[in-house]
Amino acid sequence: MELPTPQDLRERRTELELTQSELADAAEVSQPLIARIEGGDVDPRLSTLRRIVNALHAAEGEVVRAIDLMNETVISVAPDDAVREAVELMEAEAYSQLPVLQNGVPVGSISQGDVIHAGDNVGDHPVSEVMSESFPTVAPSATVDEVRNLLDHYKAVMVTDGGETVGIITEADIAAHLS
Repeated sequence: MELPTPQDLRERRTELELTQSELADAAEVSQPLIARIEGGDVDPRLSTLRRIVNALHAAEGEVVRAIDLMNETVISVAPDDAVREAVELMEAEAYSQLPVLQNGVPVGSISQGDVIHAGDNVGDHPVSEVMSESFPTVAPSATVDEVRNLLDHYKAVMVTDGGETVGIITEADIAAHLS
């Protein structure tokens, strides 16, 4: 069994967005002790270290991750699909935009606005000629705050694992989770 180093504890606490005081309260130790342990000034007793690690585990369970929010069914089009097919799919699904995936990898996005800006008679053209940049991607372990920050600037966030799309998150997913 390998025990966490002071650096490990500090990194884990900051990843969970906990202050030293919050961790100290959860572990039933003092904040100065947390600061001294993280600074490497003191070696805690095993029982104290166990309480700190248990408090970190409990806090981790409270963190909402992308995998908890995402829709695993991703409605998408391929770059070679006709623009007409993309428009029909958006209408059928009541979406204003879709991710463009090639072999499961995000390569772009297409929206009703992209189609309008492309002009007339683009229905038979491939999606790749009118698509925009891809939605940003995050790992399944990304926190809800990371996803929220991206959704401030983009219509959707793709969840990828090993480069392959495993889900999609929109503002509606965040709102549904909060309710």
